[in-house]
Amino acid sequence: MARSTVPLTALALAALLLAAAPAHAGRSCEARKPTPQLIERGMQLAQQTAAALDAEHARSGARVVVLGRAGQDLGKYGLRYSHLGWAYRTDAGPWHVVHKLNECGSAVGHLYRQGLGEFFLDDLWRYEAVWAVPTPEVQQRLLPVLEDGARARALQHAPYSMVSYAWGRKYQQSNQWALETLALAMEPDSVRTRDQAQAWLQFKGYQPSVLKIGALTRLGGRMGSANIAFDDHPGEQRFADRIETVTVDSVLAWLPRAQLASKPVVFSVKY
Repeated sequence: MARSTVPLTALALAALLLAAAPAHAGRSCEARKPTPQLIERGMQLAQQTAAALDAEHARSGARVVVLGRAGQDLGKYGLRYSHLGWAYRTDAGPWHVVHKLNECGSAVGHLYRQGLGEFFLDDLWRYEAVWAVPTPEVQQRLLPVLEDGARARALQHAPYSMVSYAWGRKYQQSNQWALETLALAMEPDSVRTRDQAQAWLQFKGYQPSVLKIGALTRLGGRMGSANIAFDDHPGEQRFADRIETVTVDSVLAWLPRAQLASKPVVFSVKY
């Protein structure tokens, strides 16, 4: 693919956005200047993803998608993507993403509403986007939740671990918030707590990824990173090196299986 040139105004805007943006999931707060190449690639991926989503909107009327990115190399765990959020389109556009971000590698996370440019302005492992289009019913239920800050925060739980137990409530990582909020949107009369959301996900057949993480790796991660904890996992699983957590890959595999969304679409920018 020929490399396109991002207009200078877009680069300048992107630089401002990157400087003002909160730290992304799992990132430290060390001073780091964005390079022109990083900005150009992130903006190009954002622009082309926006065009593809606009085309999907024109074709099917889609206004909500689950959107993922590859911010880290998770290949040793058999995973391709690291982070997802819910992207939605306003009546006249553009697309916004509601997602949970870890605060500077600390033990807390909060929700943010960002544009696609901010979502992809990161030192990504691969300049690739993946999304799936929910069914019309799922979109109809999710859209008002995403547009309403209070409803979107209803199941937000600040204590954060990148590998939080999928069926636990002590911590909550980014992908876990996205799934639990889906449950809240689909069953607003019966899902008001995280345990109720997780019960709905189990009823719908969601299966988390099981990561094989040995004791030494667990110890090093816990001692070296405030945003990694394993003490919420059941002992019999933890000591067998089986860590069940919510991953982008498991979500994208489950949504079509549960007939809640289409098969994933992958879009990449090559250099």
